[in-house]
Amino acid sequence: MTMEEGARINWYPGHMAKVRRQLAEQLKRVDLVVELCDARLPHASRNPELAKLTGGKRRLLIMNKADLADPGMTARWMEAFRREGIEATQMDATRLRSKETLALMEKATREIVEKAAERGIRKTVKAMIVGVPNVGKSTMINRLHGGAIAKTGDRPGVTRASQWVRITPYLELLDTPGLLWPRLDDQVAARRLCYIGSISDEAIPVDEIALSLLNDLMEICPERVMERFHVKEEGLRGVELLDAVCQGRGWLLKGGDYDYDRGCRVVLDEFRGGKLGRITLERV
Repeated sequence: MTMEEGARINWYPGHMAKVRRQLAEQLKRVDLVVELCDARLPHASRNPELAKLTGGKRRLLIMNKADLADPGMTARWMEAFRREGIEATQMDATRLRSKETLALMEKATREIVEKAAERGIRKTVKAMIVGVPNVGKSTMINRLHGGAIAKTGDRPGVTRASQWVRITPYLELLDTPGLLWPRLDDQVAARRLCYIGSISDEAIPVDEIALSLLNDLMEICPERVMERFHVKEEGLRGVELLDAVCQGRGWLLKGGDYDYDRGCRVVLDEFRGGKLGRITLERV
């Protein structure tokens, strides 16, 4: 069964309504909003509600996990964001260049700091880190802090409460839970959020996610799928494609049946881990 034939994706855990209220309240206390998105999904991994919530606050957009995305497409997306007036940069949170990231935050809040200095105040900048689940917010904060102070995990919903972290004597970051929006009207975007783990694998059957991912990858980069999984026919889609993937990698059960459970799980894990190369799922 394909995703189009399966259940509609509308994953919005009950705690997220509470998270939204908390973010709206905490925004009153911050000078800068740092939004993280996934560089493989620069559009779908940005919550449209965040723009409404953050209002006129200074904002910095970081395209995280850029090491997993097509570098040429990342550059095009950053230019597109800048044309919209959004200050954007790219980053790999696991290999974060702390000085460069801190310099960007300093640049974004320079005017606030200088105005405070004119009044004889040494301003402590407060920045809120926001984004959909599983885009690397806590990982980035840990790297900037130099130690594991924020809880991380390769699944959505690990951060369940906001936490202030002091990075320097004059910079504090607020780690916030990932926030999705209540109605995922764009089902293509919702499906792709499943690919990167922003929506829990328990919310939608893994076989539906894996089949849909394979179909998408065969449209975007068929040669990589064929090489990685030893698929011989480019025109295969759906269950026939999954059959070929299982056969190519030798994922068989006793009696010669295909091991779909293993195949689907490994397809997702290898995509998420960058084993198929640097892939951007959305074009500018």
